Amino acid sequence: MVRDSGTALLQSVAERIIGRYLTDSGFADVSVLNSGRSSAAGSLIDLTYRYQGRRVGVKVKPDVYFGSDPAKVRNREFVFYRSDAGHYAFESISNHMTREAGWMFNSDADELFYYYLVISQSEDEVRALLSEPDDVFFSELKVDRDELRILPMAATRDWFRAHYEEYTPRPVTVGDISAWYRLIPRSDIDTQVSGIRNAGSIFVGLSG
Repeated sequence: MVRDSGTALLQSVAERIIGRYLTDSGFADVSVLNSGRSSAAGSLIDLTYRYQGRRVGVKVKPDVYFGSDPAKVRNREFVFYRSDAGHYAFESISNHMTREAGWMFNSDADELFYYYLVISQSEDEVRALLSEPDDVFFSELKVDRDELRILPMAATRDWFRAHYEEYTPRPVTVGDISAWYRLIPRSDIDTQVSGIRNAGSIFVGLSG
């Protein structure tokens, strides 16, 4: 039985969706790793796949600030449904006590899969579905809106390193740990970092 909640639960859902998307798209050896950490501690890779004989490491970042239905935004049961804020959220500090650099600085991933998705179900319902087989999970999970953007990690990191201090830091609490993020308008990244690919909505049509 899945016991994850909040951010960890959302991360697991996003990784499962993206893993299926890559498999259905014909990529080989798709492997979802353990909650953002590979066997090499600290590498911050969430999944891998093979493309043209090369192993590609991916950092997955889900973001629920993508909703368009005001009634669902107001529904307190829908914890994974927030208004579209029009930004990327990049982690600059992963632990406010140790000041460890965030994944935007220290991930070994080749690509950042930034996945906007909003789910119109309660956290308990989502948790229960995550324990189900694919045919149930993909047919019953209520993803109202989603969009996958694939960013080249190296180029995005270089831009972020040069500009992140221009944006106000925001605290994000996960369990007992507070991390710090920078919220950056999508247009700032999309117009200044080359090589970004927008895969659009990927959830609809995924096979069970």
